[in-house]
Amino acid sequence: QVQLVESGGGLVQAGGSLRLSCAASGRILSNVAMGWFRQAPGKEREFVAAITWTWNSCTYYADSVKDRFTISRDNAKTTVYLQMNSLKPEDTAVYYCAARLGGGIYSSSSYDYWGQGTQVTVSS
Repeated sequence: QVQLVESGGGLVQAGGSLRLSCAASGRILSNVAMGWFRQAPGKEREFVAAITWTWNSCTYYADSVKDRFTISRDNAKTTVYLQMNSLKPEDTAVYYCAARLGGGIYSSSSYDYWGQGTQVTVSS
């Protein structure tokens, strides 16, 4: 079983930056992907970014965050990061880390393990 713990959320003004961390424990297999999703009040959970836990670490981004957010990993710490720059009020949401063993990279239903979430609030 995999356990995920997010951290790094907070309150920032528009244009600011935050870095989220997701620490994983348990079995991290070579075919696992780690993803970030977010959910704003009154909206469905949406895909943000993902990275494969392979040597070449393929990355994937939602169009809404591409060129602003960067996902990365630290193999030694079994941790995935989400660097968020040029934040907008529309980015305000609870951000969740998730682990996927297989399936569609963009679909929340493909992910098997989830963290508790961390709140990101961007003021105008």
